[in-house]
Amino acid sequence: QVQLVESGGGLVQAGGSLRLSCAASGRTFSNYAMGWFRQAPGKEREFVAAISWSGGSPYYADSVKGRFTISRDNAKNTVDLQMNSLKPEDTAVYYCAADPSYLGSRNPYEYGSWGHGTQVTVSS
Repeated sequence: QVQLVESGGGLVQAGGSLRLSCAASGRTFSNYAMGWFRQAPGKEREFVAAISWSGGSPYYADSVKGRFTISRDNAKNTVDLQMNSLKPEDTAVYYCAADPSYLGSRNPYEYGSWGHGTQVTVSS
């Protein structure tokens, strides 16, 4: 498995931006699709974005499309989530996850490795 550590969370006002980063170690990072998920209090973990092994074919939840951008750097073993135009409903703990399939999945159960999460709070 691959070990994952998220960073970059914090408190931001509505309309602001944050950039989350996830650092990977262990297995070959470029052999994993990477995903970002989030979980708000009292809610199930939900898909945010995913990106393939090569960094192509990113896809997003409808709720974040046009505002969030996922990217990866296989040389640095990192995957980032740029979040713009943040809304209070984006408040959640954000997790990165690794999936050995090429494209990844919207289904969290397809991911075998998870970070511990980073808190994002958007104030109105």
